[in-house]
Amino acid sequence: MFFAALVVAVLGCLFILFIGGRFLVAPAIATAGFGVDQDRRRAFTSIKGVRDITSGIVPLVVLLVAGPHVFGWALLAAAITPIGDAVIVVTNGGTLRQALGVHGATALVLVIAGLVLALG
Repeated sequence: MFFAALVVAVLGCLFILFIGGRFLVAPAIATAGFGVDQDRRRAFTSIKGVRDITSGIVPLVVLLVAGPHVFGWALLAAAITPIGDAVIVVTNGGTLRQALGVHGATALVLVIAGLVLALG
């Protein structure tokens, strides 16, 4: 039973990675699959809100369950989000200053704290 749950969970993680990638490479198809019109800005700000809440909760659960060492590794993995956000800002009309000042700084903090915790 444990192994089956682990397999299902890993497959779920791989599937959500596919879905995320599809939003990047085929947004019209992904948006339709999600169930909203691609011109509905509020839907996408809601998606970002839920993503950000999840991005805060999941590492905290890792910290509580697995401790600071594993938490550090989770923070390193989480740094992908602000790095991706910085790229999105720059490639969609935002300024490099905004991309680096907000998202780059966030990624840097996650990487430094993550390395200290993971390797310390």
